Amino acid sequence: MADEQDKLAEEWAAALGGDEDGGDVADDDMAAMAADADTGASADEALADEWAAALADTEADDVRDEKEQAFLATQAHPAQFEDMTAEAKAATSDGMKRDLEFILDIPLDVSAELGRTKLLINELLQLGQGSVVELNKLAGEPLEIYVNGKLVARGEAVVINEKFGIRLTDIISPIERVKQLG
Repeated sequence: MADEQDKLAEEWAAALGGDEDGGDVADDDMAAMAADADTGASADEALADEWAAALADTEADDVRDEKEQAFLATQAHPAQFEDMTAEAKAATSDGMKRDLEFILDIPLDVSAELGRTKLLINELLQLGQGSVVELNKLAGEPLEIYVNGKLVARGEAVVINEKFGIRLTDIISPIERVKQLG
């Protein structure tokens, strides 16, 4: 790099001092520098012109968008809706019937629980016919009725025509069912 600087310094010295050995080279270099300066100036002007054109286009687009929005605002009208309350009420009763018919065929697992207990495997294996298993509920307490594992009602055991059944005594409120979900 120092060699290039020295060479450039000699060329400048020759050009400024009028050295005949470097005179032609200096004149050529000076002409090239002047051309570069002109080209640089014209390149800067061209770049400035491009920026000005781009800014003008952007401003023109913004003005066009504003005019379009103003025009669209004058064309807008408030929405007017037809009163359909009578039709909605009529459709609701028919719609509810169809919806209920749709869900009537869904199978549910219903179980009644007398009580619960925990046993060790050893205790379970020792059970036989006639064994007594103690439950966590007292005699006479209501049975619990579960649908898909969720408590929905309580009742008492009854025998009808030699078959067991459950008479419902208490149905769990929807609020209590929602609390059980959490």
